[in-house]
Amino acid sequence: MSLVSSLQKKNADVESIADKAMRDEKVLSEVMVGVSSDKARVKYGSAKVLRIIGERNPQVLYSKWDLFADMLNSTNTFLKCDGVFILGHLARVDSENKIQRVFHKLYSLLDDKSMITAANLIGVSAIIAKAKPELQSEITSNLLSINKTHHSSECKNVLKRHAITALDAYFGDSKEKGRIFDFMRAELKNTRPSTRGKAEKFLKKWC
Repeated sequence: MSLVSSLQKKNADVESIADKAMRDEKVLSEVMVGVSSDKARVKYGSAKVLRIIGERNPQVLYSKWDLFADMLNSTNTFLKCDGVFILGHLARVDSENKIQRVFHKLYSLLDDKSMITAANLIGVSAIIAKAKPELQSEITSNLLSINKTHHSSECKNVLKRHAITALDAYFGDSKEKGRIFDFMRAELKNTRPSTRGKAEKFLKKWC
């Protein structure tokens, strides 16, 4: 049984497979093919392996950029989120500035039909902002525009909480401090306690 086939098992060891794939191109190729499997456990297990690799050693996946960029167009929310997550981490080793080519597509997903996709994008926004300082202003503008998305008021409040975490991670280097402060002050009236509390902590930390 191949390593990827072992993903069909209920408690497959994705950590072990990720470790082997980082060292063995043949195993990595199997995992890449596994993402297209019609077997759910293989498909999602392979995607989970790639997430682990992307986070721990993104350079291993950089040459496969196009596959992950294509995931942004997937009709499958989970695979789309995997693409977002991995591209976010690949930005750390993006020597060819490939992120520029998918930036607008990537951030259009803040308004994706699924709030989960938007949350995943916000989750890697600080990583991208730190890796690509030249994109920070655009990233900030997107994070501050959550009210313009189609999501429900409650979903927007959840997304804003994630946005505050992301903004906090690179605020020290930001050139948009005034706009960010205005956003945080507005969120002091947020109806969601956890989001309101995040804004309060942010302002206490940085003011």
